[in-house]
Amino acid sequence: MTTKKEYRISFTKKGLCNILKCKNPDSMLKDAEKNGLKKTLTAFDLIILGIGVIIGSGIFAVVGIAAAGSAGSPGAGPALVISMIIATLACIFSALCYCEFAAMIPVAGGAYVYTFATLGEFMAWMVGWVLMLEYGIGYIAVACAWSNHFMQFLKGFENYLPQALVNPPAWLVSDYNSIIAQYSDNASSVMPHIFGIPIAINIPAIAIILLITWILKRGTKDSTLMATLMVAIKLLVIALFVIVGAFYVKPENWVPFAPNGFDGILSGAFIIFFAYIGFDALATTAEECKNPQRDLPIGIIGSLLITTIVYISVALVLTGMQPTSGVEIPQGFLKAPMAYVMTMVHQDWVSGFISVGSLAGLTSVLLVLQMAATRILYAMSRDNFLPPIFRKLNRKTRTPNVLTYLVAGMSIIGVLTLDLNAAAELCNFGTFTSFIIVCVAVLILRKIDPDRYRPFKVPFSPLFPILGIVCCGGLMVYFLLKSASVMSSVLFPIWLGIGALIYFHYGYKKNRKKEARILEIKNRVIEKLKMKELEKNAE
Repeated sequence: MTTKKEYRISFTKKGLCNILKCKNPDSMLKDAEKNGLKKTLTAFDLIILGIGVIIGSGIFAVVGIAAAGSAGSPGAGPALVISMIIATLACIFSALCYCEFAAMIPVAGGAYVYTFATLGEFMAWMVGWVLMLEYGIGYIAVACAWSNHFMQFLKGFENYLPQALVNPPAWLVSDYNSIIAQYSDNASSVMPHIFGIPIAINIPAIAIILLITWILKRGTKDSTLMATLMVAIKLLVIALFVIVGAFYVKPENWVPFAPNGFDGILSGAFIIFFAYIGFDALATTAEECKNPQRDLPIGIIGSLLITTIVYISVALVLTGMQPTSGVEIPQGFLKAPMAYVMTMVHQDWVSGFISVGSLAGLTSVLLVLQMAATRILYAMSRDNFLPPIFRKLNRKTRTPNVLTYLVAGMSIIGVLTLDLNAAAELCNFGTFTSFIIVCVAVLILRKIDPDRYRPFKVPFSPLFPILGIVCCGGLMVYFLLKSASVMSSVLFPIWLGIGALIYFHYGYKKNRKKEARILEIKNRVIEKLKMKELEKNAE
């Protein structure tokens, strides 16, 4: 009889072999085929989802800071277009690695699955844990940004709407930490108290989380239709900005082209890099693709190229309309650059449309991030790292509704409690870590399983995967030196430590119990076959 002690982690040769045990890609494909998600996505759907998650608040806000700079960070100026190309190259090396894996192992889970196939059980769990940090906190931050944009949008109708809607109490439309930052010593008087505890409820953020959850539970196809509508709106708004703004471009604003030299260009590339991330979320939908071997590489690379063209077009018009060197940069340009420059040329109607486009952009980001988070958790539950209830699928839509509700509930708690600045930095750590590990995993699988069929191969391997590791590793070091606070640098190792404890006290034991059950069943089958053979010989 097996004792509970045998399921505990032991740092013996056997224990180390268990935590380094890889899952065969063929086994992953069989699991997905037996109890998988509904296949509804095409290459066009994937491009839409990719554009939906990449073009978000970055294009409507971050480009101003990247061009003009901020305290301790020089701006790229008109050379922002070069910064964007560098950021794209940093992403493209990792994106190619994602493409190779996604086409070869088209199952839900993304980087978590690829790690399980190459670096073993423990590292797979840790990568999944880090991805939860990336997608979960990213989702919460975007929901709060959506709330801010929505309230700004409502203020444009202050002559038509009740004041209670346009200027509600701060504690109803902001998170606790934002109120503390805004009101400083008077923050406590702005918020009501329950049992002496100040309360802040960000109603718009909670409302959009509930709406996104309702859309996702209706199924992947309906979610994709919603994303298509949001992407169409924001692309039309961006096209309107570029076309109208082109008539107000002054070429002299592009001189000097790089006012802060290469330092400014690199700083701009670092800032704008975070406007590109999100393409990795497409890999988590692999199991829902009709033809993943062909469509996933098209979706990932296609969405990156399209967004790069969009970003460069916006950067050229923006820096052509607003000088970014030798002058004092207005705060309006740093907060909402596209809307600001349109207001300055008295095109307020375009500025209004930009507000609508920013809301649509953030909505599509929320949709894809929540979808990605649930697919990773679903893959982890299928591998016994999470309770069995989480792998339950809706009979009609074949989507993990229980996990969709779980992510929504945890996000609402996060909206009410998290410090978003520290959370955003933690999200960045998660992004760099997952990108680097996927590049490493491609090199490992090429070595240990060179004969496996690869519908898509990273060109110029091992050069491109190594360049992906160098680019992302370099940006991570730059981030640590330039931007990361002491709090986030401490919290990230703590997050990893909590993940390790969960694995050793739950995931490791569950997988060993499953292996013991499988071995017991095999032994029973062998015993029955032996008995039948003995009976046959006796006759």
